[in-house]
Formats: sequence, structure tokens, C-alpha cells
Amino acid sequence: MRRRILLCIETTRFFASLRMTERGKDNLMHILVTGGAGFIGSHTIDLLLQKGHRVRVLDNLMPPVHRDQHLPAYIPRDVEFIHGDVRDHAAWERALENIDAVFHLAAYQDYLTDLSKFFHINTVGTALLYEIIVTQKLPVKKIVVASSQSVYGEGKYECAEHGVQYPPLRAEEQLKRREWDVRCPLCARKMKMLITDEARVNPHNQYAMSKYTQEMLALNFGKRYAIPTVALRYSITQGPRQSFRNAYSGILRIFTTRLLFDRAPIAYEDGAQLRDYVSVHDVARANVLVFEDARANYKVYNVGGGRAVTVNDYAQLLARIIGKNIAPQQPGHFRFGDTRHIVSDISNLRALGWEPRVALEDIAREYVEWARAQPDVRDYYEQAEREMLMSGTLRVSVKPPRN
Repeated sequence: MRRRILLCIETTRFFASLRMTERGKDNLMHILVTGGAGFIGSHTIDLLLQKGHRVRVLDNLMPPVHRDQHLPAYIPRDVEFIHGDVRDHAAWERALENIDAVFHLAAYQDYLTDLSKFFHINTVGTALLYEIIVTQKLPVKKIVVASSQSVYGEGKYECAEHGVQYPPLRAEEQLKRREWDVRCPLCARKMKMLITDEARVNPHNQYAMSKYTQEMLALNFGKRYAIPTVALRYSITQGPRQSFRNAYSGILRIFTTRLLFDRAPIAYEDGAQLRDYVSVHDVARANVLVFEDARANYKVYNVGGGRAVTVNDYAQLLARIIGKNIAPQQPGHFRFGDTRHIVSDISNLRALGWEPRVALEDIAREYVEWARAQPDVRDYYEQAEREMLMSGTLRVSVKPPRN
């Protein structure tokens, strides 16, 4: 009798386990990741695969981010790949076949003046995604859209006399005089930077405007057609797999390659700009979190590092990690359209249970270790600087005379 009871218990446990496994399978999805061969996309794919999802990638392997038309070695072999452009209707149709959810991370990022390209890729490409889902009645259950901290422009400030302000773009004449500080638009006093929440946007450059129009149409089309959608405004995202050849990829890549080849990091303006930097591992976790959490539907969230750091301090941190006694230089160049300070308020994402786990020092150490191991590492800065000066993206200030 005891043996029969034990056998019955084991049989019950087996079928209960089987039912749990089947329920788990029911929750697994076939997911499309646009831009999946890139930096943030590839790390997001790693997490999705760990959770058992099937993944398809749509990517055009656009230079200069990608060196050739080959899929990077860090993309697992069991990921289905479609070589295509988000501006191409036919590519979207192929990519969306039998798809349950989409991480739309493909984007055009640069400082160049091919203004329309930003909107063709970032905005129109996103409109095509929703157009095809709606017109073909595709059963897509969730879309996560990558936006950017850049939509805030100068972000949120406080004037001692006039309170909270959202200042406009700093005038070129001011920057040419090396007057870097943001001043109150009402009284011209120097203002105090505040951390910026999601409530108000003020995009200044072509990339920022294209990202805001992208998230605006995604969230509104999502609501209108009952396609749960979330937009994430990433702060400066950094870590391994960040292309050496992308001028937009930020100071970690630029300063690291300069220092590895015994050259001084070049800080724009005076290097005192405040930024917040977030690990790509934390960004990937945020992507998956809002994908899984229905509380995030139809909302926008900041994803940041939770710590303000000056450009000069970051350069000095990297020099210590790399072991080079080389200080950053500030020749007075500036990128017209850049913000002076911007640090994101991440309270709303924290309320969903997310927290940045990777410290700035660890972000830097991991990237330096990865960069040293890459066969194509070199200093691309001088070439990028020439191109930006020729296009007018990077401009030269006039050093004021001494009194």
C-alpha cells in the first residue's frame, strides 16, 4: 500500500511539473529585435534567449557602426537573421511574420547634417511598423521602443528668481565666446541644473527631434490600436560591443581609444558638462522588465545611471584604469546643439523594481578590457573630428583676451 501511495505521489508531481512546464512554454514568444546586431540590441537578445524566447533580428548592418555586411560573431547561431532596412515595407513584412512582440531598437545616430535621414529611419521606419501591424491585423502583443535622453534638450533647471525653467538651445554667439553656462531665459542669471523627469521634452537637434516624434507616434498608435507599447529614454549607454567607428558612441569609446594610444582625451567646451552614464547590461534588463510588466504599457521611462559625472572626471577615471598619466585637453571646441548638462530622474522605472546595478568604474573597466582584446581597436577620433569640423557640427570658440 505504501509503495502504491508513493507511486501515486510521484505521478502527481510529474504531471504537475509537466503542467508548469507547458504553462512556461505558453509564455514564451517569438520576438523580433530591430537593430539586433548592434550594441543594445545584442545584449537584449542575450537576455531574451536566456529566458527561452525565440529571436529574429532585422538589421541592415549599416556602416560605419558595422565594418562589413557580416553578422557579428557575438550574435548566437540560433538567432534568425534578416538583412533589411526599417524604411523598406517588404523587409518589415518578412520580419513581422509569426512574431508575437517587437523590440524596436534600430536607429540612425550621428552628428552629421543629413537631416532628413534621421526622420526617414527613426520616425517613418516606426510608422511603417505600426502601419503593417494594423493593416494586416498582425497579433503583436507588445512593442518596446528605444528613445533617448536627448529629447530633453537642456532639461530642467532652476533660477533663483524665476524658479523652474526649461531653457532653449544656447546661442552660437555665446558658445563662441566660451560662455558655457546655461542662463535663465527671463533674467540671464546662471541657473542650477535639476535632474530631469519624463514630464516635459525640449529636443534641440535632429537626432533628438526624430526620437521624440518616434516615441510620440508609437505611444499614440499603440493606444489607438490597442497594441501595448513602452518607450524608454536611455541615458548615455556604454559597455562592450560599442562600435569604435561610430562618432556618436560617446566618451567612453573615444577617450579609451585615445588613451590606449597615448593621446590625450579631447573634452568639448571646458569638460565640466554633467552627464549620467548607464551600463548596457542595465539597459537590457530595463528593456526586458518593461516588456514583461503590464504596468509599463503606454508609458515612457528614463533609463539612467543615477549619478552625475563631469566629462573631465570620466577622463581621469579612464586614465587611472588604463594606467596612463595623461590629462584631458579642452581646446574650446563645441558641438552646436549639444546640451550643457543633463541627468535623468529614474524614479519611475525604480518604482517597477529596476535599479542600475553596474557602477561607473565597473562600466569603464569592462569596456577597457573588451577594447584591448579587439583586433580593430585604434584611435578614430582625428578622422571624426575632421568630418565634424567640415560639416559644421563641431565648431571652434574664440579664446577671450586676458584683462
